[in-house]
This record gives sequence, structure tokens and C-alpha cells, in this order.
Amino acid sequence: MDLIHTFLNLVAPPFTFFTLLLFWPPFQFFKFFLSILASIFTEDVAGKVVIITGASSGIGEHIAYEYAKRGARLVLAATRERSLQEVAERARELGAPDVVVLGRLDHLVNNAGLMAVSMLEEAEDVTDFRAIMDINFWGYAYMTKFAAPYLRNSQGRIVVLSSSASWLPAPRMSFYNASKAAVAQFFETLRIEFGPDIGITLVTPGFIESELTQGKFISKAGRLEVDQDMRDVQVNINPIQRVESCAKAIVNRVCRGERYVTEPAWFRVTFFWKTFCPEVLEWMYRLLYITSLGDSPKEALGKKLVDITGAKAVLYPETVQTPETKKD
Repeated sequence: MDLIHTFLNLVAPPFTFFTLLLFWPPFQFFKFFLSILASIFTEDVAGKVVIITGASSGIGEHIAYEYAKRGARLVLAATRERSLQEVAERARELGAPDVVVLGRLDHLVNNAGLMAVSMLEEAEDVTDFRAIMDINFWGYAYMTKFAAPYLRNSQGRIVVLSSSASWLPAPRMSFYNASKAAVAQFFETLRIEFGPDIGITLVTPGFIESELTQGKFISKAGRLEVDQDMRDVQVNINPIQRVESCAKAIVNRVCRGERYVTEPAWFRVTFFWKTFCPEVLEWMYRLLYITSLGDSPKEALGKKLVDITGAKAVLYPETVQTPETKKD
């Protein structure tokens, strides 16, 4: 044990030094200078091949439109064929060439996702939530495994739609949060394994206009449903960003080769809340999200504030205020 303490005392000062170095003004200026260079020398994706999963709606759909405007060749994947055909047609109108044969791959956008809303102790059968990991994590892992050789060959890039849920412990979302944390750590590890051959952009959105913020999720009974009252409980008093601006920011920063993207940008502050004052963050969640034993979650303080003040009309886009989602 003494030997371990001696070792820790030896390595701690260098780690402390490098941590402080990150906040040193000249180092911050150097990072700012690099960001300016990146904004000037952006990647031209015209004619390049981009695969996007979960492209029939939400962020995936609008990322497809942003790549289409830049002339990229798109390969779109989703489970709803009719909706996907509509997205493909719109992408062609915006400038994406029609692709018949896939001979190369330059960008892989891992985007497909599913959410669950349930307290662990209220879940009727925990195995009902396997789909969360199957889609949110294993779907990304399989796509990346098969795409990696092609991406190495083209010096390509993987765009990973994780979530701010990977660090935020929002109640009733433990399965979803865990899946997004797994995704983030998986691709952080792949940065090292792939080295400079394949770039990785890790995207961690906050609340974005999509079917998830429309209230589509797996309930505690294990059924996929749309429940806008529970959506109000989970989104609470947070503003929902328009999907078009989110997708545009993502593709712009992907083309600049950035490693991390958080949209909306102000949502990054939640990472520092979690890092430096987790007790305060946990207290806020309990105050706004948790109800007394036996009370409905729809009695949560945050939902009451949204309902009483009418803040939903300002904080939530009109498109997510209807329970009608896309159907084939």
C-alpha cells in the first residue's frame, strides 16, 4: 500500500500540471487560432459518398439535406421505406446525385436512435429495453465494423450521434443514458485504434426537434408509444432547438474536421455542471422531475411550470406539439 501511495504522489503533480495547462491563456489562444484555420479550410464533400442511418426523420433527415446541398452522394438507411423515399427525393432536389452503385465510402453518419422513459423499479420487464442497446449502441458498432476498411481507404470520417444524455443523469432515462454513454466511450476508444486514418466527430445534442422530443419512446410497459404529457415531464423547462439549425451546425463542423459538436452550443455548460457541481445538478433534477411516492410523474414541478406559464408555446417548436409522427 505504501508503494502505491508513493507512486501516486509521483504521478499526481504532472497530471495536475497538464490539467492547469489546459486553462492557460496562451493555450486557449492557440486553440482559438486552430478553430479559425479550421473554419477556412473546410472539407469539400461534393461527389463523396455518405451513409446516414436513421435518415427518415429528425436529425438524420436534415443532416441528409445538408450533405445534399453540398453535392454529396447519399446512402440513406431507415426502417420506414416510404418516409425514406420522400427524404431521398428531397435530397436529390437539393443537389445530391442519385447513387446506384456504392464503390467507396467517405463519411458514415451513425444516427439511428430509440428512447425509453421509465423508472427502473417501475419497469414491468427489464428485457423489454434491450432494443435501446441494440439500436443505439450495437447498430453503431455493426455499421462501423463493416465500414471501417472503406473509411481507412478513403481517409474518411465517422459522425456519431451520441447525446448530452451520455453525461446528464436525467431520471426515467437510465437505459437511454447508458446507451449514449456507451456510444461515446466506444468511439473515444476507436479514435486511438483508428489513429489518423479515420476521423471521428462525436455529436452530443441537447433537446432537438425530432420524434423523440415529440414524445415517442418505449414506456415502462415495454410498448413503443407517443405520450406528450410524459414528454413534457422529460423535456421539462428546456428549450427545444429547431432541427434545421442543428443539422446545419453539425455538418459545417464535421466538414471542418472538429472532434466534438454540442448543439445547441449553450448546452455544453451542462457538462461542467455535471463535472464540477454534481450535487447541485442532482438536486435540480429531483426538484423538477421527481414526484412524491405514489404520485403520477405528470405531477412533476417542471411540467407544472410548463403548463401553468404556457412556456411550451415558446420553448417547443410547433412540430413537436402534435402527437402525429411519420408513418409508412
